[in-house]
Amino acid sequence: MRISDRLQAMTMHATARWTVRYGEELRFAGTDLPDPEVVRVDTRHGRVPVHVYRGAGDGAHVHVHGGAWLMRHPEMDDWWCRYLAATTGATVHNVDFRTGPYVAYPVAQEQCHDVAARVAGRFDRVSVGGFSSGGGNAASVCLQARDRGSFAPVLQVLGIPALDLAAELPAGNGMIPPSLRALVRRVYFPDPASRTEPYASPVLAPDLSGLPPALVLTAERDTLRPDGLRYVQRLREAGVDVWHHETPGVDHYFLTEDPVRARDTMAQVADRVRAALAGAG
Repeated sequence: MRISDRLQAMTMHATARWTVRYGEELRFAGTDLPDPEVVRVDTRHGRVPVHVYRGAGDGAHVHVHGGAWLMRHPEMDDWWCRYLAATTGATVHNVDFRTGPYVAYPVAQEQCHDVAARVAGRFDRVSVGGFSSGGGNAASVCLQARDRGSFAPVLQVLGIPALDLAAELPAGNGMIPPSLRALVRRVYFPDPASRTEPYASPVLAPDLSGLPPALVLTAERDTLRPDGLRYVQRLREAGVDVWHHETPGVDHYFLTEDPVRARDTMAQVADRVRAALAGAG
C-alpha cells in the first residue's frame, strides 16, 4: 500500500465522526428512543461492537453503515436505525465492523455476515440492509448466508449500493468521484483478483438464485447507479422478487436533497421491512 494512500485512508477513518453529517435533517422518527446498547459479538475476525436499538416487535434488522470501507463510524446512520426501530418495531443492529486501512477484504464482509447470523439465532425473522458500501456489504451477507446455509434473511435493503469493485471506473465527478473509488480499491481491495469475487462484487456472482427479496434504491445522478440497475436486472432474471425505487435528479446522498420526498421514500421502505418481518406479503 502506498504511504500516501494509507495516510489518506487513516485521515478519513479518524475524522468520520466530524465530517459525516448527511442524515441530520432526516430524523423523522425515533429521536425519543434511548441511546443504543452496545454489545460485542464474536466473529471469525474477533469481537465486533454492535449498536442495538430495541424495537417493540419480534423481528430484527441488521444494518451495515457506509463509508467506503474506510470510515469506521456506525453513528453516521443513527438517524436511519432509529427511524426503522420506531416505525417497524424491529430491533435494529448497527454493526461496527472493521475497515481499511487497518484490515482488507474480506474482513468487513465476513464480520457483518457473522453478526447477522448470530442475530438470526435469536430472532425468527431477520432482514439485512445498508447504504453505499454498506449496501454492497449487505448484499454480500445475503450471498454468504445462502452459500453457507447459515441463516435465511427475509429481505435485503440495498440503498445506493456499491456492488462492482472490478469494473472500469467511470469518468466525471460527483459525490463519489473516481479518485475515491480508486483509493478504496487500492486500500481495502488491494488484490485485483479479489475484486471479482462474489462477496466483494455481488453483481458479478455467477448465480443469484435463492436470495431473499430485495429493495434496491438508486439515485439518478449517482456514479454507483449502474451497480444498482444491473443488480436489479440480474436478481429479476434469477427469479428474485425486487422492488426498485429511483430518486430522480439527485446524487449519492439521495435522501438529503428533498426531505419531503425522502420522508415518503423512507416510509415506503419501512412499510416493506415491517411486512417482511411480520411474514406478510
